[in-house]
Amino acid sequence: MLTVAPVSFDEVLHRFHQEHPLDREHEENTNDEAEGHLRAADRTIGGWRKVLLDRSDLGGIILPWHLGEGGERELIPKTGLTVARTVALLRASGAAYARSNPVCGRKLAHQATSAFATIFLSVGPAPGIDYDGLTVRDGLTHLDGLHRMISWELHGRLTPGTRIQAYVAGGPAGSGSGAGPLAAADVRHGGGHHRDGLDVHADG
Repeated sequence: MLTVAPVSFDEVLHRFHQEHPLDREHEENTNDEAEGHLRAADRTIGGWRKVLLDRSDLGGIILPWHLGEGGERELIPKTGLTVARTVALLRASGAAYARSNPVCGRKLAHQATSAFATIFLSVGPAPGIDYDGLTVRDGLTHLDGLHRMISWELHGRLTPGTRIQAYVAGGPAGSGSGAGPLAAADVRHGGGHHRDGLDVHADG
């Protein structure tokens, strides 16, 4: 992870609104929920940075609870999964996941060819129901961009020279334990869920 510069939260919100308008017509548009996660991270963590991430950085990012857009199968349990582990599970399921979770499947397919977009992260989880059950509490953690990150890895878009722009709330990941974002987690499947706890974003 390469830090480009410290930034204000106003800059973070400006970038988010540029790429994710709250009124965009899109299947399952919950950009308002995503903005809520950013604001919660700013209140409780703060200290934003603009960074560039490579494939290894992205693979270790911790993803919170995700119910697969109300489909038949939960994609990520309350305990969380890394991007790399989530992609491994999707590859193992073949076409079955997209059939049982068509909305989520369409979002993943859309991101296979869409232009790269900014992702938003924090060092450790923000407060909220999506994050309360995470097993790993220290490492780069998703705020917005779940479908994008999964799809980019799933479809082989993260080549050795690829760098993804991100905004991160908080200091260097793992600074408290000596463990960086990759050491943070092969987080495995855990308990159940309910329909209301999903962090789903219109574009990713």
